[in-house]
Amino acid sequence: MEGLYHHTNKQVHEVQSHMGRLETSDRDSVHVVENEIQARIDNIFSSLERLEILSSKEPPSKRQNAKLRVEQLKYDVQHLQSALRTFQQRRLAREQQERQRQELLARTFAPNSLQLHPSLFHHPEMAAEPVSSLSRPCSMAWESCSSELGIELDQKVSMVLSFKIFPWTILEKATNRKGKIC
Repeated sequence: MEGLYHHTNKQVHEVQSHMGRLETSDRDSVHVVENEIQARIDNIFSSLERLEILSSKEPPSKRQNAKLRVEQLKYDVQHLQSALRTFQQRRLAREQQERQRQELLARTFAPNSLQLHPSLFHHPEMAAEPVSSLSRPCSMAWESCSSELGIELDQKVSMVLSFKIFPWTILEKATNRKGKIC
């Protein structure tokens, strides 16, 4: 019983140290490392079954302690198994995201090749127009706003320059005849 327990405990610690190799292994060898760890965990489970049988055959004075140690090993191995599953799920999710990303990068998109259903428009006359014509009002609004902002910027620059050149004239215009600032 003691020899098998120490051997199984040693295997658990080896699996724990091999779990670190999962993070550092490359894509090609990660499957080999996973399979190796899974094989070791399966071997540990078979040893634990044997340990359970042997712990029940221990003398009554040692039986409780032996069963407790076997249960602790089972608990540790279950955590190793769940850690391996978690790593595999994360790896599969990363691989799936990478595949989806590659598919999106390889896909070619055609601009404005889509015709919208007429019921989606608020105005019936817009239903006959293609989608590309819908951007025309937006473009016109953008040009109008940008030209207005350009005019405002020009006025600001001219105001600043005129104030630097003729500061008294601006103050005279800003005040009324009684000397108060408007």
